[in-house]
Amino acid sequence: MPVNSSANPLTDDSVFKCPNHQLIHRLHLVVYSLVLAAGLPLNALALWVFLRALRVHSVVSVYMCNLAASDLLFTLSLPLRLSYYARHYWPFSDLLCQLASAVFQMNMYGSCIFLTLINVDRYAAIVHPLRLRHLRRPRVARLLCLGVWALILVFAGPTVLVHKPSNCTRDDGHRVHLCFESFSDELWKGRLLPLLLLAEALGFLLPLAAVVYSSGRVFWTLARPDATRSHRRRKTVRLLLANLVIFLLCFVPYNATLAVYGLLRGNVLLASSTARNQVRQVLMVMVLLAGANCVLDPLVYYFSAEGFRNTLRGLSTPLRARTLATNGSRGVLPEPHAETTHATGTGSAASQGLLGPSKLGSPFSQRPEDSSL
Repeated sequence: MPVNSSANPLTDDSVFKCPNHQLIHRLHLVVYSLVLAAGLPLNALALWVFLRALRVHSVVSVYMCNLAASDLLFTLSLPLRLSYYARHYWPFSDLLCQLASAVFQMNMYGSCIFLTLINVDRYAAIVHPLRLRHLRRPRVARLLCLGVWALILVFAGPTVLVHKPSNCTRDDGHRVHLCFESFSDELWKGRLLPLLLLAEALGFLLPLAAVVYSSGRVFWTLARPDATRSHRRRKTVRLLLANLVIFLLCFVPYNATLAVYGLLRGNVLLASSTARNQVRQVLMVMVLLAGANCVLDPLVYYFSAEGFRNTLRGLSTPLRARTLATNGSRGVLPEPHAETTHATGTGSAASQGLLGPSKLGSPFSQRPEDSSL
């Protein structure tokens, strides 16, 4: 959950003195401005490429498309946060504060799960290409993505309810609203801490365990002497390494610090007020790393999806060359034609794109599903 102030609101009829968080607000203003400037065009372009150019034909592109949509939704909410950090108070309605907080949670946990699904798809394709091939279908991928959105929307409901803005009084006597930092000790000791721990378990710990396990198994399989040495192998390794870096850089520091801070605020762990405030200061920095994931995710698309990269290259060419490049990138991910596909070998596999069925053979060899990674 988003971080909260060490000061506690009392009741609806009384207010507390506004805490001085101007320094950390300025830091958030700078970082989120950069995230907005980079994340908005990158994710909007990525979503356009997946929906219009690649037509979301493959399993991996389905997951990447949903990941781009989640990141774009978060970047669209950033102007509200920037206004708050620039003014040091919330100038909008209570509902917008609650929705902006919920969008942050949806993006973070949604990104964790979508990145996990990408890793699990690579695990199924390389480690168990025959046993799990029924899971590697675009229809199954779309159903899984719908389930992810349903799950994070369910958790967004309680998030909206607990993120009501609080009132405080500034030094000049004016009464203003605070957002993103208004949880009381009573709320932490009540329903907020169990909700936090449940969200951490389902939205972070389980995906992290799945990413580490699937990546380890894939790396072990590809390191075997009988594994095929190919360009597709290098792209798969880059993809999994990029996902691991995003988890370790963006999600692990924030969620680990958040769990400690929640246990401190819920008095599960005992510490002084000074120590608790120091953890909060660390958390205020870690939350910026969590928000930066929407800038790093497009790098995964570019360096891991060949069709995505070819489409972007085609955008910089003249109209005729752009059309040829777009058609070429679509050729990487075409609709499957099982009734006409009988050839074997690498060339045939590449022409089938991501939707072709897995073929018999050693792991990571002769599989068209890997051709656009």
